[in-house]
Amino acid sequence: MPVFSKVDTLMHQAVEEGAFPGAVLLISADDKVLSHRAYGHASLIPSEQLMTTDTLFDLASLTKPLATTMAIMTLVANGELKIDQEIGDILGLGRDNPKAGITLRQLLSHSSGMPAYQPYFERLRAYPPGERKKILRGWLLDEPLASAPGEAALYSDLGFMLLEWIIEKASGQGLDEFVAARIYRPLGLVFTGFRPLNSRSLPDPGVIAATEECPWRKKVLCGEVHDDNAYAVGGVCGHAGLFGTAEELYGLLKMILKAYQGETETGIFSRELMSVFLARQGSPRGTTWALGFDTPSEEGSSAGRYFSRKSVGHLGFTGVSFWMDLEREIIILLLTNRIHPSRTNEKIKAFRPLIHDAIMKALPGI
Repeated sequence: MPVFSKVDTLMHQAVEEGAFPGAVLLISADDKVLSHRAYGHASLIPSEQLMTTDTLFDLASLTKPLATTMAIMTLVANGELKIDQEIGDILGLGRDNPKAGITLRQLLSHSSGMPAYQPYFERLRAYPPGERKKILRGWLLDEPLASAPGEAALYSDLGFMLLEWIIEKASGQGLDEFVAARIYRPLGLVFTGFRPLNSRSLPDPGVIAATEECPWRKKVLCGEVHDDNAYAVGGVCGHAGLFGTAEELYGLLKMILKAYQGETETGIFSRELMSVFLARQGSPRGTTWALGFDTPSEEGSSAGRYFSRKSVGHLGFTGVSFWMDLEREIIILLLTNRIHPSRTNEKIKAFRPLIHDAIMKALPGI
């Protein structure tokens, strides 16, 4: 069994130095959980609460690979969508609409030309809650492209907002309902999902890690999505809104890894499908994106220096991340509440590669 004493020291130091109030770190290799520990606090204000390994986190942009992308995978596996299908056909856009020729592949690989971000919530707040998502989608269609589809890679929340709409069109269900019924519940996941405060399975709201003291909601957020745009449309969106625990996310990632290796018993995804989604795309030139998942960049990767080229991962704004080495069967989940109580805390950027390197160096054969 690897000894993670240096890793523990680094995690405690990160808490003491204010990189984040608390964290849950899960390390797995060769299908075995080697370490699953909690550090620091799940909340500091309005009251202090210790972090536990069962703490539920706002997963922010981990929603993109672990909800939206997995929903698209399911629809592609069932023949209801095709990866290179144009979205104009799905959403009924006229050929004169510059977005009609965007493909699902381009949306998933952040090469659609959609802008990175817009603060839609500032305008949406003036409309009744039940009308906001429809209004938002009209704005998405009117949004000028930042580049021609396929021309450049630009990480885009807006592209994943379109993917949520596409999932609804193809399945007849909301994203939250679809992933719960078709993926999470069949895998036995109890707490992973959207809008946890509405969930009967949640034993106590206190088990959720707090996020920001929101300047416009005038409170410390805990159990409602931090992302402003996702909150404005009710907490479910293609780019953010998912909550989960480290243990359940590990189960989800392990299923992806097993499917990639052709060993899955769940029957949800095939090896062939995974080999398509988890491969780095060949264009645009220099992109690090697979389909819905990122891969380590040559320099300055948050994964550090030791993950192989055949690795996938993703980061979330709230301070969460995962990296998975498909070749060496290593999974590292680092879930933190680094934006509690303020999003201005960016110390985690320097910490992520440091902790990943320490973990990898403690594993045999690295």
